[in-house]
Amino acid sequence: MSMYTMGIGGTIAFFCAAWVLYEVWAINKNMTTGYKVLWSISAVCLNVFTALAYYFVVKRDTIA
Repeated sequence: MSMYTMGIGGTIAFFCAAWVLYEVWAINKNMTTGYKVLWSISAVCLNVFTALAYYFVVKRDTIA
């Protein structure tokens, strides 16, 4: 795997984690603090997977 590919992957992972953290702490006001901490820890550890899970579990329900 080249350095260029790892750079793109790292950038995508960073933006996924940043999006989840922003959504959880700034946008979603009705979520409890325990859930916010849980989503935050998982966003830092499992960036892209957490972003997908957050979209399909939480965000998709608020859009519809």
